[in-house]
Amino acid sequence: MINKPTHCDIFCTVVDNYGDAGVCWRLARQLADEYGWRLRLWIDDMAPLRQLAPDYAAGPVEVRAWTAPWLATDCADVVIEAFACELPAAYVETMAQRPRPPVWLNLEYLSAENWVAGCHAMSSPHTRLPLLKHFFFPGFTANSGGLLREQDYEARRQAFDAKAFRAEFGLPAAAQDELTISLFSYPNPALPELMRAWAASPRPVRLLRPGSSETPRSSGNLSVHNLPFLPQVRYDELLWACDLNFVRGEDSFVRAQWAGKPFVWQIYPQAGDAHQAKLDAFLAIHPAGPGLKAFWQAWNGGGTPPWEDFAASLPGLAAPMQQWANELAAGPDLASRLVQFCIERLK
Repeated sequence: MINKPTHCDIFCTVVDNYGDAGVCWRLARQLADEYGWRLRLWIDDMAPLRQLAPDYAAGPVEVRAWTAPWLATDCADVVIEAFACELPAAYVETMAQRPRPPVWLNLEYLSAENWVAGCHAMSSPHTRLPLLKHFFFPGFTANSGGLLREQDYEARRQAFDAKAFRAEFGLPAAAQDELTISLFSYPNPALPELMRAWAASPRPVRLLRPGSSETPRSSGNLSVHNLPFLPQVRYDELLWACDLNFVRGEDSFVRAQWAGKPFVWQIYPQAGDAHQAKLDAFLAIHPAGPGLKAFWQAWNGGGTPPWEDFAASLPGLAAPMQQWANELAAGPDLASRLVQFCIERLK
């Protein structure tokens, strides 16, 4: 792969509390760290970034506040608008004034739906200016943009010390037959009933809730522990430390897959249940999909999650979860595919 140092601007508007900022920061950091690109991240809300990456100001990515009105600035070689955010009109005019227009990408949301492969890398000319925008779709197949995964991910996972992690956060050593669960979710009316099921579980359940401000309420066989909001690197460690992970949105959804552990996905809810098609599409391609379907659909608004049946299936989910992670890791990651895509157009 040609690895020409490149100046890149990523634009991010924060819609979900953490997902948009999380994906953009992860991509920006990887392009800077692994490919030597000069990165500016333009973001309209710094608050989530301060939690996801408290040390962001000390790293190689230059973070800028995206304010209105837009202040004139130079234009990068690669311009990425995340999740169809609208670039400042003055910046687009600057793009068009360059002797050679930049590579302009719209980084889309992740989906396993069949149409993604046909739309990935499609181009759209600007209605007025001599500019071409390409649509870059993350995905699970060779015909998509792939998934974000750092080059050192597996080395970090192999070196992880679960006992030290538990001790750092004041957690006791895992009890015999304990089921350790992490919970990162949107508000969910199914949660109280699920916690009652955990309390009545025949095996000890230890629930870890990062960023939760609720008063821990342990009962029966359920022990609840609040953890601080964890930066991205530490959140990976939480996933590795648990037997089952409840995740939400896009960024934590992808990280749960790399962890190779059983997980439950709460998809970002959309009007008219439009998100259901994305949920079903992923279940259709995952090797453990049939064993996940009933519980996942209930957790995403389809009734009371059938915990006893799902708990009984957990031992059988371990192998297909790791198999899936291995299959995904065998292909190029999103950053490497994006770099190659851009370099081919910058030659």
